Amino acid sequence: MYSTGEPVALKRDCLAVMIPSGDQVVLPEGGELLITQALGGSFTAYYAGNLVRIAGKDADALGKEPLPGPELPEGATDAEVEKTIWDQMKTCYDPEIPVNIVDLGLVYTCEIEKTPAGEREVNVKMTLTAPGCGMGDIIADDVRAKVEAVPTVVNARVEVVFDPPWHQGMMSEEAKLQTGLY
Repeated sequence: MYSTGEPVALKRDCLAVMIPSGDQVVLPEGGELLITQALGGSFTAYYAGNLVRIAGKDADALGKEPLPGPELPEGATDAEVEKTIWDQMKTCYDPEIPVNIVDLGLVYTCEIEKTPAGEREVNVKMTLTAPGCGMGDIIADDVRAKVEAVPTVVNARVEVVFDPPWHQGMMSEEAKLQTGLY
């Protein structure tokens, strides 16, 4: 994690997503922003009075190193792969909440199927803290990309559902402590 409140000048043009609308914008090289959250490899920052999210793949535009991808030992067991998948989902964050989506209780199911070739396909059902969240597609895409980064995973499908509706009682005790709800 990088320090928050850190001013940064962009090293190159960079794609960003406006929060909370989810609209994509290109921030120009030399543009100054203030990092407010750097969790799970992505960055939340203020730019020209707007809150934006910058994906981890664009960390270099901020002068930062991207997080390394997940690793598994040769011949990893199904349990090791499943743990790595859940660990990857724990690196996904709502850009406005400093708690990962797993501890927030947003991931309802994660089903892993082995293919005949010994690879894996993953189906995730998750929700959002609010149905109208403009960042839903961005968060779901982050989950998909991070799960597909797990060795042996060849496909991940992420479905955003709203039944049952999310509520604060779904949060882990750790998440409640982090957010002051416990």
